[in-house]
Amino acid sequence: MSVKPTKQKPGEPPTTGHSWDGIQEYDNPMPRWWLWTFYACIAWAAGYMVLYPAWPLVSAATPGLLGFSTRGDLETEKQRFAEANSAIQAKLVETELTQIAADPELLQYATNAGAAVFRTNCVQCHGSGAAGVQGQGYPNLLDDDWIWGGDIESIHFTVTHGIRNTTNDEARYSEMPRFGADELLDSTQIAQVVEHVLAISGQDHDAALAAEGAVVFAENCAACHTEAGTGSRDVGAPNLTDAIWLYGGDRETLTETVTNARFGVMPNWNVRLTEADIRSVAVYVHGLGGGE
Repeated sequence: MSVKPTKQKPGEPPTTGHSWDGIQEYDNPMPRWWLWTFYACIAWAAGYMVLYPAWPLVSAATPGLLGFSTRGDLETEKQRFAEANSAIQAKLVETELTQIAADPELLQYATNAGAAVFRTNCVQCHGSGAAGVQGQGYPNLLDDDWIWGGDIESIHFTVTHGIRNTTNDEARYSEMPRFGADELLDSTQIAQVVEHVLAISGQDHDAALAAEGAVVFAENCAACHTEAGTGSRDVGAPNLTDAIWLYGGDRETLTETVTNARFGVMPNWNVRLTEADIRSVAVYVHGLGGGE
């Protein structure tokens, strides 16, 4: 606690005259170099606020007397690069998709540009490595299992128009019936057809139920998935005989799929990307290893 001021003895450093729990408070002045540095910082801050953008306003900020803008610098750099790449981008747009790979310079540019487009716009769903998100309906772009086709023209069309969206009339579209929710099949029939799918995909299954499920499958599913269950790209029906599943191929997940169906949506990128960007990302995806 504070006590009454104490008198300073000759030769002792100056104090404020107070003592707290036996500790005296010295009254030494700040070093002059520190004070001048502090004043210089204040002056520098005042000058900065006048010369550069500083005070936030409702929709912008004070521009400053120098008119400096980081966004302006960015736009200038973007324009500079756009002008530098304009010739090869024009060539990319004019070249047939199937002939891009025959031009090493064009292929290298498209692959690098497509990688940048992919990292900016596609990784949110397909993952940074393009392996998709297993069990959540985001396809793996590295394998050779393509619902709508994996040649470069098919990939270009899919990226351009998207899948099952409501913003593009040319979007790829297919819809699986909700066999359980809409009472097209009863629970017994659903269990039977699920066992059949487990059987044709090489998984453990109930043979008796699978035999009954083959009949249910032929009557309700073969029109899209084909009689053998290998799928059809014309309607975007996946192959049910391999080990690649968008939402999962276990008994529980298959039951959910047959009961309530799936309806994945991909946006049409032709309203967000230029034709050169779409072609670039199509080339990049096609070259990842799963392209046909």
